[in-house]
Amino acid sequence: MKKTLLAIAVLLAACGSKKKIPNVSAIKVSLQTTRFEQAFFKIDTNNINASLQQLHTTYPGFTQDFLYNILGTHNNVDSAKKDVVAFTTSYKSLYDSAQIIFKNFTPIAQQVQQGLQFVHYYFPKYPLPKQLITFVGPINSYGNIITQDGLAVGLQLYMGNQYSLYQTEAFLGLYPAYVSRRFTPDYISINCLKNVADDIYPQQNNGKPLVEQMIESGKRLYLLDAFLPNTDDTLKTGYTKEQLATCYKNEANIWAFFIENNLLYETDPNKISVYVNDGPNTPEINTTAPGFIGQFVGWQIVKKWMAKNDNITLEQLLATPARKIFDEARYKP
Repeated sequence: MKKTLLAIAVLLAACGSKKKIPNVSAIKVSLQTTRFEQAFFKIDTNNINASLQQLHTTYPGFTQDFLYNILGTHNNVDSAKKDVVAFTTSYKSLYDSAQIIFKNFTPIAQQVQQGLQFVHYYFPKYPLPKQLITFVGPINSYGNIITQDGLAVGLQLYMGNQYSLYQTEAFLGLYPAYVSRRFTPDYISINCLKNVADDIYPQQNNGKPLVEQMIESGKRLYLLDAFLPNTDDTLKTGYTKEQLATCYKNEANIWAFFIENNLLYETDPNKISVYVNDGPNTPEINTTAPGFIGQFVGWQIVKKWMAKNDNITLEQLLATPARKIFDEARYKP
């Protein structure tokens, strides 16, 4: 019986208090799904001038973005033609697989749309994107970006972590396994809303001490949690279930590590980068601790501060200096 009660207590501690999720069902959000990759891979390479012109006519803004910023073609007609032919030939197999995996994109689009409803609820003045644009680009290019036309999703980086290309030596040279394990469809809505969060609140960590950098990351995670309140925390943090459980179980020990090693006010990037950047783990603490553990710590501090200030809006949270949040939260797990 005692073991059962202890397990329940641990579970409650990990989950925290029940979220207050606003009802956003009445908020109207218009989000059109545009399958750009389908039009692009239908280009007639025997009549490429006319095909590219038609693509420009149908998708004027994004065609420019795709050709020059994503595909990386040279800014002249002959080079663009060669690059397009070479790309569509070498990526045809991946495109065909993407059309099977993402035959029905509606469930993902609905997740993004609901996320944007929450964005509008909390930030009514923020201009919401009107399109969700899918494309297939080079594997070493973008997987998710905001363009002038909307949210753009590179399907080549969401094919499922067991996709054959992801197991090749060349691919692993670009993306180690701890990164590519997140290359699944589940992360599309997460990364779309992460980009929106970064657009609303651009990163501003340069030169700040570690504790403030952690809180800045915690703010963004708190923001993402508000935009996707029904999405699993493992997806929002990028941690595995085991890693997230380890963080909650050892929360006090993690905090003690930073204090005992006098790291909270450290500003040397060489000493603190491991805690505020992605990685397979944080061996300085423990090999079972996830990389980018600073976001977890910052998230807990922000949550504690917000619990003490339940009348504070998200806009006010973002405007509050990290140091003030740290001082007032009196975080001590």
